[in-house]
Amino acid sequence: MSVPVSPAFTLVLEVTLGLLTLSLGLVFVRLVRGPTAPDRVMALDMMGGLTIGMTAVYSVYTHEPHLLRVAAGIALISFLGTVAVARYLERTRGR
Repeated sequence: MSVPVSPAFTLVLEVTLGLLTLSLGLVFVRLVRGPTAPDRVMALDMMGGLTIGMTAVYSVYTHEPHLLRVAAGIALISFLGTVAVARYLERTRGR
């Protein structure tokens, strides 16, 4: 059963997706420019969070609740990747 969605709510979702896409582009610039490894790790972590947000908003926009499982998977991979890189950087800076 599909619930009717108002045009205003659809507009809000579209604007949100646009702003998240813009944010993702800006974070990508930070990833490329650096200047240090922790800056790049933070940028990758933020890209993961923005991707999760985009997936969740798109799930609501398309009425596909199964995409929320994808968002949960991205969150887990992003978290584990950030922890792994942080541990690596901690060990290499300690030497």
